[in-house]
Amino acid sequence: MASSSHPRDLRAELETLTTEAFRPELAGIDRLETLEIATLMNGEDATVPTAVAARLPEIAAAIDAIAPRMARGGRLVYAGAGTAGRLGVLDASECPPTFNTDPSRVVGLIAGGPEAMVTSVEGAEDSGELAAADLDALGLTDRDTVVGVSASGRTPYAVGAVRHARALGALTVGLSCNAGSPLAAAADHGIEIVVGPELLTGSTRLKAGTAQKLVLNMLSTITMIRLGKTYGNLMVDVRASNDKLRARSRRIVALATGATDEEIERALTATGGEVKDAILTILAGVDGPTAARLLAENGGHLRAALDDTAHPTG
Repeated sequence: MASSSHPRDLRAELETLTTEAFRPELAGIDRLETLEIATLMNGEDATVPTAVAARLPEIAAAIDAIAPRMARGGRLVYAGAGTAGRLGVLDASECPPTFNTDPSRVVGLIAGGPEAMVTSVEGAEDSGELAAADLDALGLTDRDTVVGVSASGRTPYAVGAVRHARALGALTVGLSCNAGSPLAAAADHGIEIVVGPELLTGSTRLKAGTAQKLVLNMLSTITMIRLGKTYGNLMVDVRASNDKLRARSRRIVALATGATDEEIERALTATGGEVKDAILTILAGVDGPTAARLLAENGGHLRAALDDTAHPTG
């Protein structure tokens, strides 16, 4: 539901959040030389990875819960407002070209809809009901995962998304940048990256946004590794949608196999340009249809398919 907090109450609440804290030692920042400000900002940013490192066990636990659900056909859904929502949309949009996922498998929801990507939508972040409606439009199931993202950890849209998803039986993750947040408390897996006060008071697109991006990178990337979307550190499910990615596809096959350019072209032609299939045809000495079958039998995991050809059963 929409927030009904009195402005005075909300102000008092914000004053308790470390991400909103005022730093008197930076009150004269506008008088500094540009290099001095850049040095200050760079020093602030350097603290973020350490804050993320402190929560790696929680991040890993969330991933280990997400991956099996996605393996059963579940989706990964990010829900947030403002910067947090935009970061979720960004991470989701990178999954199809990087991992050849269907766009419906990793979804970013932002309070206020697509318009909110470029402009503020008044009141959208204050509505938990809006979050519930957005999730209902996706037809959420208990195989899905919803990640609420909010620097403050109190944004009604993010908290509402997690609470609604959990009530429907979905797995929930709450990503916040304040300790003891309602968002983390509402989720199955709470991840609180405490980055402290910002260089500009309350500007959580800075350290908090950086922390959120680092964690979202981990959630999607490591989940995709668990799903067999990579072979070692090679993006073998990359979708070659432009010249750069087509060149990268050929390089990936070369790195994985050591094959000649001619062999790589033949393999990609035989497999309809599918990198993973092409690698399997070269390394296992099988044809395109056999490669596709072996991958299907092994849930898309190239390494497992190669093991099958090395140690056939039956």
